Amino acid sequence: MISTPITADLLRGAIDVERTAHGLLPHRLPAWARRQIPDDQLAVAEAQPSGVRLAFRTRATTVELDTLPTKRAYRGLPAPADGVYDLLVDGHLTAQATVTGGNVRMIDMATGTAELHQGPPGTARFPELPAGDKSVEIWLPHTEPTELIALRTDAPVEPAPASGRRVWLHHGSSISHGSNAAHPTGIWPALAAAQGGVDLVNLGFGGSALLDPFTARTMRDTPADLVSVKIGINLVNTDAMRLRAFIPAVHGFLDTIREGHPATPLLVVSAILCPVQEDTPGPLAPDFSTGTLRFRATGDPADRAAGRLTLNVIRDVLAQIIERRAADDPNLHYLDGRDLYGEKDYAELPLPDEVHPDPAGHRRIGENFTRAAFAPGAPFGSA
Repeated sequence: MISTPITADLLRGAIDVERTAHGLLPHRLPAWARRQIPDDQLAVAEAQPSGVRLAFRTRATTVELDTLPTKRAYRGLPAPADGVYDLLVDGHLTAQATVTGGNVRMIDMATGTAELHQGPPGTARFPELPAGDKSVEIWLPHTEPTELIALRTDAPVEPAPASGRRVWLHHGSSISHGSNAAHPTGIWPALAAAQGGVDLVNLGFGGSALLDPFTARTMRDTPADLVSVKIGINLVNTDAMRLRAFIPAVHGFLDTIREGHPATPLLVVSAILCPVQEDTPGPLAPDFSTGTLRFRATGDPADRAAGRLTLNVIRDVLAQIIERRAADDPNLHYLDGRDLYGEKDYAELPLPDEVHPDPAGHRRIGENFTRAAFAPGAPFGSA
């Protein structure tokens, strides 16, 4: 077996990399932005490598990747399954593996605290791959921060050349991050990217799509041919701001992106249907009364008159903002998130915890986004 040093030129979808005591840790926010993060929620989410993959050319038929994952568990609930590594050959999902061991971040939902229990590294092994020269991608588990330690193959490896595809930069919440998806290429942005023939840079951050200025500056500075921003659910379920602050925050976020991407197609997407938050403000609270984790909104719908946000309030305001800005910005577009997942979809594929779709829901959202965004004449349609 040949050992190849894991360097940044082998990675796609990462914004930054950090050298650790074990190896290389991909990040989805740059170091300067990470120093401005105000909470542990986003600090963990941005280090979870959703959309991050190793990409190389090789004739190898056996590939081994040593990693140190940090897994997430919830006190009082069964341990989750190990994160999945997807290996693609020439763009097709060919093999999957998991890594046992690793660190465990134990979360107490009742208190909001977490403890880190350290564990050993492990190996994702992919034997019996197709012979011949090929492009290989290894997509990392989308919810496990993953330190990359060693790459071994039975033939030489070289970084994959530029694909020539357009780069799609997307920002959103836990659904864009991939919550409840079964594997990393099964998250809806990855599915839509594959169907749309583009290269994904995914800035979906679980619980943290909050119009943070450092996220907008990161997007401004990241090369991209297509940009989308999904806005709504986290602002409601955290009860983070009122209508008075929301409107200028949206303008400021878009202004900052436009500083770096003045004419790039920019698609603003509102939240998918989420019945518990359509007309009820947050904050959202976990509910274990049924024996499984579900969420419920705790706000008072009457408080909408005082400026508290709900999903319907945000959708109405976003549509107005984009309509007004588009008069001077013809490459700015709006998509109602209920066109991705609406009432008919909820009836067929209900949200298991009332907030996040299941794997079939991710497929539905990915398919609908492909039709809405990548079809000829759509905002991201080919020229």
